[in-house]
Formats: sequence, structure tokens, C-alpha cells
Amino acid sequence: MPEETTSFVGRRTELTRVESALEEHRLTTLTGSGGVGKSRLALRAAERACEAERYPDGVWWADLSPLHGERMLLITVSDAVGLSDHSLRMPIDALCEWLAHRCLLLVLDSCERMADACGRLVDVLLGAVPGLTVLTTSRQPLGIPAEHLLDVPPLPLDGDHGDDEVLRLFRDRAARSAPLLSFDDPGTVASAAQICHRLEGIPLAVELACARLDKNSVDQIALLLESRLDTLTHPTGWPQRHRALRTAIGWSHELCAPLERLLWARLSVFRGEIDGDDARAVCAGGPLTADGVTQALDGLARQSVLRREPAGPDGRARYRMLDTIREYGTMWLAELGEEKLLADRHAAHFAGIARAAHAGWPGGEQIAWYRRITDTHADLCAALNHLLADDPATAVEMTGRVAFFWTCCGHLHEARIYLERALDAAPAPGPDRTRALWALGVTVMLQGDHEGAHRLGERCTTAAWHDQDPESMLSAAYLLSLTCLMMGRAQASYTVADRALRTHPGDFFDSPSQLRCRLVRVFALTALGRFDESRDEATELRRVCSDRGECWTRSYADYQLALVFLLQGMPYEAEAHARSMVAGKEELGDSFGIALGLDLLAAAIAAQGDGERAAHAYGTGQAFWRMVGHPQRGTPELAQVRDECERQARAAAGNPAYENAFHRGLVDDGQGGLTRALRGHLPEE
Repeated sequence: MPEETTSFVGRRTELTRVESALEEHRLTTLTGSGGVGKSRLALRAAERACEAERYPDGVWWADLSPLHGERMLLITVSDAVGLSDHSLRMPIDALCEWLAHRCLLLVLDSCERMADACGRLVDVLLGAVPGLTVLTTSRQPLGIPAEHLLDVPPLPLDGDHGDDEVLRLFRDRAARSAPLLSFDDPGTVASAAQICHRLEGIPLAVELACARLDKNSVDQIALLLESRLDTLTHPTGWPQRHRALRTAIGWSHELCAPLERLLWARLSVFRGEIDGDDARAVCAGGPLTADGVTQALDGLARQSVLRREPAGPDGRARYRMLDTIREYGTMWLAELGEEKLLADRHAAHFAGIARAAHAGWPGGEQIAWYRRITDTHADLCAALNHLLADDPATAVEMTGRVAFFWTCCGHLHEARIYLERALDAAPAPGPDRTRALWALGVTVMLQGDHEGAHRLGERCTTAAWHDQDPESMLSAAYLLSLTCLMMGRAQASYTVADRALRTHPGDFFDSPSQLRCRLVRVFALTALGRFDESRDEATELRRVCSDRGECWTRSYADYQLALVFLLQGMPYEAEAHARSMVAGKEELGDSFGIALGLDLLAAAIAAQGDGERAAHAYGTGQAFWRMVGHPQRGTPELAQVRDECERQARAAAGNPAYENAFHRGLVDDGQGGLTRALRGHLPEE
């Protein structure tokens, strides 16, 4: 769930009503105007439900605010509940099956842009998942029979505790902007109460007013609000309802410096969290320099127009803009006549990120690029949507470069949707189209359609021959070789990969496909039973990748070494490489790779005679296989390895102990189960 960055004030009555509604109804929708505090109330209710352990399978949060259409709704909800479906099923069927036997609370935040679509989705889920409870926030109802509506009003102004709650919020937010401000003076308290009344108790409006206390006194703000209530200029189309919120946002906008107002408008083009470097790249221009963007970001954050988010592993500054404030900026962007300009800049910038990520894939920054692609997911999708309409050729290039990252991170359905749309929109041949065909083939293969992927591999091979581009030819060879391998044609797989590498010799890191072709050749050698050759090539591949800091290929080299050592009767060496493989895939967020590695880890432990530890690792692997929506998958030789693993583990532990440990691994899915499997610890009974 989102991390709360400010304290939660008041709302005791509303919180009790939400908790009662969740006990009595399967669908509760919190309705109310923008800025009234629906999301914060839902978040606090969700946290309390989590703390009380009311839902055995947890509380899950889906933020729908970045979405501007229903196309990505189902995928966003699937991501939120931990489903990385790799199958060919309809996504709704996969989601229903994933949740079917769970008892959980699902929170859908900011449904208003697609209330009808959310209603249809929730209606299906409630029918298919008996243990599901749903809490949604929306400015309008979802409109389905099961829905129980709770209106979230502004903080009350006329009850025994009303003014106290509003003033407590004012004091709390004032302390952030003006830590030395004292409320001992009755006049200050009276002015604060006047502000809260003038702003009708709307939390966002109060927060925006308090953000000015670093430059104005409470009395000055009260006077400014009084004088400006009816004279502010608002952008065309800004709704007339809720005059107090319009006043607070408009007043904040007017009091910003001119360059801060310009940045506010330009930042509205972003869909997800805003990275400082991205803001400088997209929003600088004209009077607003890159340094000016940095200063304006700080200024907007001080005034609560932006909210600072905790820095990620890369230490980069990130900001979030609330929907209501973004909408105001979007309308001013239209008034400025810069909508098309900023959409073009935004799309070009994120196409550049995809280009840089693709170029950096073979190197030491690979993990950082995977995280970057994950962090910017909403904006990459927004950029692709714009390019598909305005510049299909660049959309083809961008999808081909970003899709391989998405396939690893579990976004297979999105990858396929965008690849097919781009290929349909831009039929002109060339290396970019060949790369997109290759990425589509990898996606289809990971979904389990090996014959369909093989046909795409043949199309890719023909396109690469016309391109006469070495990278295209190596990419096509990788796809064709891999599909042959998955279809049980190991000799054909080896021949395709080996011939491509001999025809296009080069260094390991000359291109991504040099690495991938070398890797699939190792897979083929193992499948052919040429274990010594496979081990030697895998060892060298692992060494050079480790030296360079590359993770994806290195972890699959570990996978092959684990398999070879296991087949050669060296289970302790196999265990070490299986653990290394799983750890690498965990860094990349690759659930499919984790599942493969846990199967080998279980087999290696079983071969050592430790049946219970093997059963627990095997059960944890099954949890990840469920997460990706497949029965156990992988190259054909793994079926025999898995059968032998179960036989050895059952023989060592006995059937009751095996079943118990397997079940504990299965239900202890997620980070906890994976950590215990990697450390070799069994959970307590």
C-alpha cells in the first residue's frame, strides 16, 4: 500500500462507518468531491484492516489515477494483487482464478475516469471470488447492484468536534510549513478557524492554504482568501462546483512564481511519479531552464502542489501530483496552447529512455535499467499511446526496445498489446520492425504458444535477411533456436544458434543478442546431453557476465550450471548455482525465472536427502508458478528432474512430512517464503 507521508487527522466517525460497511457489504464505494480526502480515508481503513488481520490473504491497493482509459484497467489490478500472468488465457479469467480461493480486501483508488469499466470488473470479481471484499474511491458511483455508497464530506464545521478536527489539521500542516508558528494567541486561532470555514473544511484546500505560512501570517492568509474568493481567474473548463476548493487551488496557483505556474502546467503531462531528471528533460524550454525546473520543483513541493515521495534505491528525487491539482494544470496547459508540444516532448523523452535502456541492457547498469523501466511504467505507456497516434514508426522502435524488459517483469499482456498495435500501425520493413517481431515472438513463447512463436521466428528470420543487419539476424536466430528447444528439437536449436554465432562473430557484449545466442546454445548443449561442453560454456558465460555486472544472462548461466551439476550427480554444487540464479531473478523482479530456479533448488536439496527442505522450496516454487499462471514450465528435460525431486523428497521425509512442508511453502508465498527458501529455513508450525 502507499506510504503515508503526512499524519492522518480526524475522521473518527467516517472511519467507523467504513469499517462497519466493510463487515456488512462486499463492495463499498467512498464518494465525494476531489480533495475531500477519499483516498486518505480508504488508506487508513485498509491499514487498520491489515493491522487487525481481518483478511487472511491480505489487503491489496490498486492506484488507478495514472490510467486515462479502461484498456489497462485489468492489467493494473492484476499487477496490484501480485499476478504476473504468462498464459494465453483471457486476463479476466486468469485474475478470477488467481483470487478464487483467497480471502482479501482489494482497494481500487480513483475510479472516476472509468467508473463503468470498474463496475463491470468488480461485478465479475465478486461473482467469481467468494472471499473478496472491495473498497473503491470515486467521485461518482460504480453503479452496480452490490455497491454500498458512503459519502465522504468535508471535515464538519458545526459539531462538537468539527472545528477541533479542522483546526487540528490546520495546526498539523502549519507545523510543517512554519514550525515556529504559535497558536497561543486567540486572534491567530480565530483567523485559522476563519480560513477553515472559508475553505469549507476541505482537507486539500486547508493543506494548500497552510503551505503559504512560510511567507504569510495566518491573519494575512485569512484576509487574502476573503478578498480573492470571487476574483480569481480559472482555466476554461474548470468545474464551478465546490467554490472553496477552486479558490484554494486557484489562489495557490496565483501566488506561485510565474515559472512555477508554467512548470505546474507542464508537469500535468506526466502520468506516474515524476522523476526530477525527467521533469527537467520534458519541461525545460523557453523561459524555464533546466536549473529553473529544479528550483520550481522545490517551490511547488514547499507549497504542497507537489508531494515529495521517498527516494528509491537509486536515490533519485521523485514527486507526486494529486489528480485534482493535475487536472488544474492540464487546463492551464491547454490555455497556454502547449498541449501538443508537451505531449510530443514527453513521448520523445520516454522513447529515449527505452532506447538507452536497450543499449544498456548488456552492461553493469542492467538491474538499474529494469528498475527504471518499472518506475516509469505509466509514462512509458502514455508515451506509446501518443506515438501510436502521432508517430507509428517511433512507436515500433520504442515497443521493440522496451518489450523485452516488460516480458521479464511480468507485463506480458501489455507487451503483446503494444507490439501488435505498433506492428499494425507501421508496416514499413527495417531493423526496428524486425526487433518488434522478435519481441512479439519472445512474448508469445513465454505465454506458452511455442508454435506461434516459432512462426514469428521464421518471419523474423526473413525480415532480418532483408535488413542485412547483424543484430537483427542474431535476434532472429535466438528466437528460432529457443522455440526449437521448447518444442523438443534440441539439435535444430543448437544448429541455428551456433551457425548464427559463427556467421556473426563478435565479443560477448557487442550486442544483447550476442549474449542471448550464446546462452541458448548452452541450453541446447545441455538438452543434447553434452554436459561437459555445456558446463564449460556456461562457466565462461557466467564469468564474463559477473565481471561486467550483467544479471539476466548470468542468472540463466547459473540455471544451466545447476541443471548440469544435478544431472551429473553433484547436488551441492547444483544447490549453490540454483540459489544464485533465484537471487539474480529476484533482483530483476522476474517471477517466471524465480519459479524455474526454485524447482532446481528443490531438486538439488532433495538429491542431498533433505526431504522437508526440498518440499518447502518446491511448494514455494509452486506459489510462483501460480503467480505466472502456468503449470510448471521450462525446457523439456525439467519434467524428469521434477518427478525425481518429488520422489526423492517423499522418500526422505515421508509422505505426511512432505505434504506438510510443501503446503507451508505453497501458502507462504511472496517475499517471506522466497527468503526462507533461499536461506534454507523452514517456517514454524
